Amino acid sequence: MYILIGVIIFIILISIRQISEYERGIKFRFGKFVKIMKPGWKIVLPVIESYKKVDIRTKAVDVPEQDAITKDNVSIRINAVIYYKVFDASKCILAVERYQYAVGQLAQTTMRNAVGAVSLDELLSERDKISTEICKVIDEATDPWGIKVENVELKDVKLPEEMQRVIAKVAEAEREKEAVITKSKGEKEAADNLAKAASVLSDSPGALHLRTLATLNDLSSDQSNTIIFAIPIEVLQAFGEKNVGKAVNKVKDITKKD
Repeated sequence: MYILIGVIIFIILISIRQISEYERGIKFRFGKFVKIMKPGWKIVLPVIESYKKVDIRTKAVDVPEQDAITKDNVSIRINAVIYYKVFDASKCILAVERYQYAVGQLAQTTMRNAVGAVSLDELLSERDKISTEICKVIDEATDPWGIKVENVELKDVKLPEEMQRVIAKVAEAEREKEAVITKSKGEKEAADNLAKAASVLSDSPGALHLRTLATLNDLSSDQSNTIIFAIPIEVLQAFGEKNVGKAVNKVKDITKKD
């Protein structure tokens, strides 16, 4: 009697299995799925029963670098990180073999297909949008496996050195174009303002003279010994006409004396 009780106690002791809070246990009896075991101490009878633990925490898996070709035939290398968790422990064991490996392979294939559907410019400028599309495709494919894909992040996009140089030249050309456009806009605005100022000065009597005096006042504070002063052509013409008249009168006086 004591021997039988001892054997039963021994069997119970070796049958105790612990399931942690972040785990679920998949219990089999005679090779058939029985139930999902919750956290705590559980009895798994030897020989006739077995179980597998499944971690239901969110996992971050680094997707290795992949060679891919964009829609505009540019060869790149790209890698990513995928975040997923198991929401049905029984499916990830019964529906797929080695679900971690399967998710990684599916992520690589989906990532290459997504890159091949967009151009290089779209890949560089719309990385978040492409990541969301990849996440959606993988999540739909892994749903029958009891896996929820929470997020996919494209970590790095590596370009060939030749393409990097081309992109740098394009960026430099764009900056030069913006500089030329900005400069031309400034020159146009300056010309418009000068034209308006000239119109105001010409319409106001004495305004040009006041402007000339203001210019002389500014020049007087300069230490330079040489000052070039522009005189309106009308003034020079007036002086020229007066001198010509004087010369003509002198000639007439000389002729009379003779």
